[in-house]
Amino acid sequence: MASAAPPGPGRRALLVLPLLRPGIARSAPLLRVGSKNFTEQLVVGELFAQALEAAGARVERRLNLGGTAIAQRALTSGEIDLYPEYTGTGLGVVLRQPPEGDAASILARVRAGYEAEFDCTWLDPSGIDNGNALLVLPATARRHGLTTLSDLARVAPQLTLAAGNEFADRADGLPGLRRVYGMEFRRFRQFAALGLRYAALAHGQADVVNAYATDWQIAVGGYTVLRDDRGLWPPYQLAAVVRRAALRDVPGLADPLLAIGARLDNPVMQELNRQVDQDGDEPREVAARFRSAQGLG
Repeated sequence: MASAAPPGPGRRALLVLPLLRPGIARSAPLLRVGSKNFTEQLVVGELFAQALEAAGARVERRLNLGGTAIAQRALTSGEIDLYPEYTGTGLGVVLRQPPEGDAASILARVRAGYEAEFDCTWLDPSGIDNGNALLVLPATARRHGLTTLSDLARVAPQLTLAAGNEFADRADGLPGLRRVYGMEFRRFRQFAALGLRYAALAHGQADVVNAYATDWQIAVGGYTVLRDDRGLWPPYQLAAVVRRAALRDVPGLADPLLAIGARLDNPVMQELNRQVDQDGDEPREVAARFRSAQGLG
């Protein structure tokens, strides 16, 4: 990131804020951190918020905003300064470009598109690649001979799919499965909460579940993840998306966010998600414990 000019009147203070004295804390920059409305987003949103607070910023949390469209609208309207997003989602859903290519080319395209259209920047991605997946119980896989999505397309008219609310309309959801695989299910059931999809699978209310690579349930085991053999789904690397105005006004803003991202990968995120969904811990508590364990204060 290019260095910014020294703050002038009305500009936010330099983010070297651990050195600020308590008596002048009110002069610290105010940053508004958003997130979408599922566990991983709440945890990462908290990690970002706490990292910025530890760096001396004042943070207003606007977490649990809703789906992609709502979070993106909040970003571009200036309601929030940043939130965690996934490269494949940014390319295919927000920019409506074909979600094709490797991780590097997709990151380059979302960076160029967001800067041109929204005046926003994608920071370097974390180690998380939270890609789409369809999974079934092992018994279902054995019964129908399923190892790939092409196999699933053959028997999909006999099966019920459980997925999230956005999956019906997203280009990388049902429309993409129809376009790439000719896949049509007997029934489609929507569940806003991820845990309810797994429960539907366990109780025979669904045969197939739309899942994500960082679901803690996958780490626990007991599921067959079907391979995307025709390359429908691109990489979904998680990164902070930040308004360029905030980056200009708060030099050093990116550093605490990048420090968090450098410590996140799929197994780590699966465990953090599990602590919220299975143990019942609050995202704020999970984030604070993780930061402490990582020596981040």
